[in-house]
Amino acid sequence: MTGTSRARQTSLRTQLVERAAELTSNEGWSAVTMARLADIVGVSRQTVYNEVGGKPALAEAMVLHELARFLGRVDDAFESGTDLVDAVRVASLDVLEMARTNPLLRAILSASHGAGTELLPLLTTQSEAVVETASGVIRAHLTRFELGIGGDQLDAGIDMVVRLVLSHVMRPRSTPARTADDIAWLAGRVLRPAPAPV
Repeated sequence: MTGTSRARQTSLRTQLVERAAELTSNEGWSAVTMARLADIVGVSRQTVYNEVGGKPALAEAMVLHELARFLGRVDDAFESGTDLVDAVRVASLDVLEMARTNPLLRAILSASHGAGTELLPLLTTQSEAVVETASGVIRAHLTRFELGIGGDQLDAGIDMVVRLVLSHVMRPRSTPARTADDIAWLAGRVLRPAPAPV
């Protein structure tokens, strides 16, 4: 397969996933069918199946595609920050603020859109792909900070931060700013080097 063919194929997959997200945001997940998606994009139904698989695979691709937008904000926060706790605070705040107005996330969380039954587990009980992807992005950024832990403890610390942010995305307890402060404080306690004994 040539580079041009691969780019065209990637572009078609992205287009299908984005149109599915728009449909879900506007009408609910039940409105998304492979036939309707094919009509909207202007391809055959078989092409849709070839590109994204069945509806469960489309759901996961849609959630991961949206996650990439959130993780772009995480990248920005870590790349512009020089302090670990500040970077975690800014990244958490950006994600929590973005989540409040994200149409797809609102549709997933809203039973009135009919999206909750099939999509919600991708962010809760079946969130492994989301957690793993987000953890990988954070782990890559942490290499430039002096950390107090490594190995399995570092993995546990990153997992804690990711799951905590995801939990507050799903069920906010306070304002994004207050929640981001709390998450940053916890991250600092877990990931920063312990002070040397006096």
